[in-house]
Amino acid sequence: MSEASKRSVVVERTGAGRFTATNPRGGTIRFGTDGGDAFTPVELLLAAIGGCSAADVDVATGRHAEPTAFTVEVTGDKINDEQGNRMTGLRVTFHVAFPDEDGADRARAILPRAVKASHDRLCTVSRTVELGTPVTTEIAED
Repeated sequence: MSEASKRSVVVERTGAGRFTATNPRGGTIRFGTDGGDAFTPVELLLAAIGGCSAADVDVATGRHAEPTAFTVEVTGDKINDEQGNRMTGLRVTFHVAFPDEDGADRARAILPRAVKASHDRLCTVSRTVELGTPVTTEIAED
């Protein structure tokens, strides 16, 4: 793989059950497992799936009409079985509306194809989840 394909974040513990992820551009997001209002890691996974698909669909439809509503709901069930903790039944539901103006009919017509293209080939996050990929863990010798 090339350096151009490399993606990364750094996760730092900020307190008991609290963490901050930082991307290479300096953006941060808080998350945790301490029961506070921060996103949990599973909620971040759901947000990543929905956000990735939302971005794909927005690019395809937004050039024709500005939506009056654009919400993506991502749900699933967290289970624990012989394979350990994991999510099943992941569902991405788009709630999109366009105004009655020029371009809106085209945006409405494109919407189903854009959602399908995002799912079938464009959204890196959901494609990775569906196809699966090994995750390697290691302890650095600092």
